[in-house]
This record gives sequence, structure tokens and C-alpha cells, in this order.
Amino acid sequence: MTIEESLFRAVLVTRGRVSGQPHSVILRGVKFNDKIYFSRHKPNSDWFKNIISNSTVVIRYHDSEYSGIAKTVTDEVLNKKISQLKFPGEKKANEKRVAIEITLDEQL
Repeated sequence: MTIEESLFRAVLVTRGRVSGQPHSVILRGVKFNDKIYFSRHKPNSDWFKNIISNSTVVIRYHDSEYSGIAKTVTDEVLNKKISQLKFPGEKKANEKRVAIEITLDEQL
């Protein structure tokens, strides 16, 4: 099974920055240019902070797991594009957000 949709829900698993234990959260993701993106309004969530501490992540989608490496998106144009894809037609699409980009270990 591969991630086919450009907008989807998945479980993102990070490694706890303090505990070292797996930390799972259900998020709305975006597939764009063969990368996976997750975003939020502010960088104060545990999953976002965990990625800054340890960039190795797992995405659980349907009955499959994908491992990859995450990094913070610093390109403001890309951040805006991800928000527009994540919230098509919604007011949120124009709000400033922070995003992470995941390069999966295997082809989508």
C-alpha cells in the first residue's frame, strides 16, 4: 500500500525527546512533490519538538508503516503552499504555520 492521496490522515510516530518512548498522534498530512508534510499553527506541540530532537519518524497509513527522516521547513513559500493544500478553501490556508517535511526511506 502506498500513500496515493495528496491530502490524508495518518498516525505520525516520533521518539519522545525526554522519555525516548514512541509518541503517536493522528494528523492531517499532505503529499507534495514526493514528500510528506505535517504542519501546525505553532511549534509548541510534543510531536514537533520531538522531531527537532530526533528526526527519525514513522508514518502509519492504513495497514502500512513508512519510516523516514523529518526536517523543519524553512522556505516560507513552501510553508504557504502546504497550508493551501492542507486546508483547501478554508481560512486556515492563509494563516502562518510551521511545517515539517518527511523524506521516506522507500518510494511512495
